Amino acid sequence: MTQKLSLLYLMLILGLSTICAQKEMECKTKLSLLHQDVKVKNYDKAYEPWLFVYKNCPELNRAIYADGEKILEHKIKSTKGDVKLDFINMLLELWEKRKRHFSDTTPSGEYAAKACQLLYQHKDKLQTNETALYNCFDIAFKNDSQTFTHPKSLYTYFSLIIDLFDEGKKTGSELFNSYDDINDKIDSEIQNYSEKLNAIIREFEKTGSLNKSEQNKKRAYESYLKNYTLIQNNIKALVDKRANCSNLIPLYTKDLDAYQNDSIWLKRSVSRLYHKKCTENELYEKLVRQYDEVSPSADTKLFVATVLFQKGKDEEAFKYLEEAYELETRPYKKSNMAIRIADIYKDKGRYSAARKYLLQALRLNPSNGKPHIVISQMYAKSAKDCGKDNYHKRAVFWLAAKEVKKASKVDPTLQEIANQYEANYLAKAPSKEKGFILGTIGKTIKIECWINRSIVVPD
Repeated sequence: MTQKLSLLYLMLILGLSTICAQKEMECKTKLSLLHQDVKVKNYDKAYEPWLFVYKNCPELNRAIYADGEKILEHKIKSTKGDVKLDFINMLLELWEKRKRHFSDTTPSGEYAAKACQLLYQHKDKLQTNETALYNCFDIAFKNDSQTFTHPKSLYTYFSLIIDLFDEGKKTGSELFNSYDDINDKIDSEIQNYSEKLNAIIREFEKTGSLNKSEQNKKRAYESYLKNYTLIQNNIKALVDKRANCSNLIPLYTKDLDAYQNDSIWLKRSVSRLYHKKCTENELYEKLVRQYDEVSPSADTKLFVATVLFQKGKDEEAFKYLEEAYELETRPYKKSNMAIRIADIYKDKGRYSAARKYLLQALRLNPSNGKPHIVISQMYAKSAKDCGKDNYHKRAVFWLAAKEVKKASKVDPTLQEIANQYEANYLAKAPSKEKGFILGTIGKTIKIECWINRSIVVPD
């Protein structure tokens, strides 16, 4: 009797193994075929075989989830009503199952942000309120900010706290802390793609050409930089409308005792007061001194310099600026420091020193075209002081146009604004007829004063 039971059990096991093997083979066949349909965007045809594989062989291959995401996104776009809602929920479930079966290739921040963005996109149909949506993004960001990188999700995350702040459901501290966290994240992504783009630019400068792979990477990096810069400007505009000296000073005064040894809080507070031009209040100097004491760095030296400028101690302040630049050693950060120092020199009317730092910034981060724009602005502003006669003074605008054109060459995101500046400068430059009359067409004109550059008269 025991032998018969053992034999029966063995036959049952073999039978189940055969069935499982057959099902796995069927899943592999269906997955291979549906993948071809997905590649040509025939999502409706791919849906049924994909659903079979998804339900019966969820651990077979990661492609089930990559293809399934595309199929379900198509279904969501092409359906309505309860059917659409079913597909939305199915996509949310798919990401959860992917994380369960392929956790190593499913970054939690990236996929949690995707889920939150989907909920936000269909918030009316899902009847999800702003607080729940904000909490979704907030948890995703705080659990894994490293892979929470999509520009749209970062913007949505911040726009939600703006709405909650306007409704009185979030405090000023919460708003500004959230802004700083998200802005720091965007800065890190801009640095990441700037450094990648700089490597390709240097390769082009060295070889004079880029292969197809490098060209594709260059376009991708430029696209990311464009999007990150756009959302950074947009969230800055949102927070700037709600941040002014009258609400920042009381807020930071109240929080100072609690955060007086917190270098991150001090840095953010000082930076915001500086950029909002709240530097004349005594709290600004107090925060700067405390920041420099708690965490002396290139950053603190620059802010100390701003305090010294306010006290009329310009020469001492300039020494602090030089110290700030020398203390920063990381190329990308040093480039940004050079731009900040250049802005101060520019505001002080020291254009030659400002240009020196802007050129250093370009050397350290050649994919940033903004220094070219600033240099062109200083040239244009100096035109009336840099020429022996009206013709030579207006010739400075050719130099300004040449300089601003460089901006869009290294940074395509600046194309529109660079074109506007160039057109404005050329409109102020001497006419072609004047050049013919004076016989200067094609000749080199020396621009005197601090500019100390030459320009060939265009024909």
